[in-house]
Amino acid sequence: MYNLHAHTFLSDGELLPSEVAVRYQDKGYKVIAITDHADYSNIKQTAKAIVEFCRRWPKNSEIKVLPGIELTHLPPEQFKPLASLARKEGIKIIIAHGETLVEPVTKNTNHLALMADIDILAHPGLISDEDVKLAKDRGIFLEITSRRGHSQTNAHVIKQARKFEAKLILSNDSHAPEDIISPAELIKVALDLGLVQTEIDKIYENVKKLLTTKACLPAGREER
Repeated sequence: MYNLHAHTFLSDGELLPSEVAVRYQDKGYKVIAITDHADYSNIKQTAKAIVEFCRRWPKNSEIKVLPGIELTHLPPEQFKPLASLARKEGIKIIIAHGETLVEPVTKNTNHLALMADIDILAHPGLISDEDVKLAKDRGIFLEITSRRGHSQTNAHVIKQARKFEAKLILSNDSHAPEDIISPAELIKVALDLGLVQTEIDKIYENVKKLLTTKACLPAGREER
């Protein structure tokens, strides 16, 4: 089971990366990504810290921890250069902070983020047809989240993804211990939204392909 959206006190989370990893492991997860918030002010030091932490995480651990970043509240034209910089710093999973309804996100963020080298568009709000088609064409995942507030538009995102056959991903977007729900609870969030088991299976199949492509998992390795 994967969760590729988790925060630590390197940004606005409450826990050390090590405690985040241990708590996810205790819940039964096999692969997570640490994806703290970043912009030009902190991306180099945050990426360096996350990459170093993941490099030193025990290789024989029951949980694999991947280096990620969430590009957050950027002027939209900055997504491309910062995504490129994050890759150069060794980041494997890049999330863009999408146009959630519960924060004042700059207009056109979804579109220009989707034009950058990102993997996941988080909580994309009332995402347009044009941008869902762009996500599909670029192979970028649209997030369904258990995070309060951001989850308000989950049903719209699912409807749009079905309409254009875009890829979905399930995420906790955890900041505090209580946000780290079990894999079964996360799947229940999806089922309660009307996703069926075959769709959930497809989500995890696509996530596994993403991780294999990013050289995060050996080809053929089962982590779900």
